[in-house]
Amino acid sequence: MTEFPPEVLDRFAGVGMDLEKLFSAGELGSRMGIDVVEAAPERVVARMAVEGNRQPYGLLHGGASAVIAETLGSIGAMLHAGPGRIAVGVDLNVTHHRAARSGTVTGIATPIHRGRSTATYEIIISDEEDRRICTGRLTCMIRDAPEA
Repeated sequence: MTEFPPEVLDRFAGVGMDLEKLFSAGELGSRMGIDVVEAAPERVVARMAVEGNRQPYGLLHGGASAVIAETLGSIGAMLHAGPGRIAVGVDLNVTHHRAARSGTVTGIATPIHRGRSTATYEIIISDEEDRRICTGRLTCMIRDAPEA
């Protein structure tokens, strides 16, 4: 279950949103086993097993790192945007530093820029020995949510 700080719960209280669902890993992230454990505009944390997300050489697939990076950056940007607004990724960059073959990786997203119309997050993905395996950067455009 995702841990939301009280100020996030207060900000979204009464708007009829299921925060767990809204700020989850989504369909793809769920299929990949991304588990969001902490979510706030200042920091989003998730874990993902390497097993089941490997490429043919037995290494964590680079696309899996990109998915966890975009997931965490998007959640941070949505929390920053607040109720009635949405965040949509417009630029994603990932650099792979070392391979992960097994175990669990942890992604931590922190803001680089949080403005009215864009938000940019740096995402650091580490292995179980806290070695950086990937650095990502996601920029999201922030818009008013479409009318239901």
